Amino acid sequence: MTSTLFDRANEAAEFISTRTSPRPTLAIVLGSGLGSFAQKVEQATAISYAEIPHFPQSTVPGHSGRLLIGTIGGVPVAVMQGRVHAYEGYTSGEVTFPVRVLGRLGVKTLVLTNAAGAINPAFHQGQLVLICDQINLTGRNPIAGLHDDRFGPRFFDMTDACSSRLRALAKDTAEDMNLDLEEGVYVSVLGPSFETPAEIRAFRTMGADLVGMSTVQETIAARQMGIEVLGISCVTNLAAGIQATPLSHEEVLEAGRAVEARLAELLIRLVPPMAASQL
Repeated sequence: MTSTLFDRANEAAEFISTRTSPRPTLAIVLGSGLGSFAQKVEQATAISYAEIPHFPQSTVPGHSGRLLIGTIGGVPVAVMQGRVHAYEGYTSGEVTFPVRVLGRLGVKTLVLTNAAGAINPAFHQGQLVLICDQINLTGRNPIAGLHDDRFGPRFFDMTDACSSRLRALAKDTAEDMNLDLEEGVYVSVLGPSFETPAEIRAFRTMGADLVGMSTVQETIAARQMGIEVLGISCVTNLAAGIQATPLSHEEVLEAGRAVEARLAELLIRLVPPMAASQL
């Protein structure tokens, strides 16, 4: 008998449960060039994505492809060291499969980080920006197709998709660090080519401040399952037409490495209050 997406997510979650005893209710996904934060996870059990049943494998440099289960500040966490993208050839169901698995593990709070290009000219390279809202221009939605109400309703509210409550908590934490933490609207495109200057002008007209190739589909899947989402973008480059030099993935990775320490400190400080205030 053909297994359903729900069955496969359960199988993957059950496999992970056999490998580690902590049962995290908080998870963090690390984007391009941001994977070294995983070294901060204490008492970590590392599981390669290749070991987990049905789990998609990342093919992009800067995405190590490991799941770590351990603790941060005494709080059990799951940390994904890398993600997969639709531009790698994966379907929306495959892109969001890890989120489905995390939900079946019992995760209630999901922190999504990414590398992004700055559309807003007030933003600068190396800046951390909270995602306050999102625009999905990938042409895909992980909820489309055959519906399985065990994941949640087909029609659900996305008004507060990027949790205002968690953003306020993150801002308070950043203030204690003397870290300027702005907010912005994130637009996701399919990729993998970078955007043209004309596209960036169009996105700015739409109200976007940041552009990237991930995060929005994961957020949609998480919200269907009732998981609260906090999105953090690392500005790794200025978008096409804003900076004079050509864009490259190497620049994205280099800029990500430069800001990792600030992101790591923010997450380490933020994990305990987020866990303590889970809904």
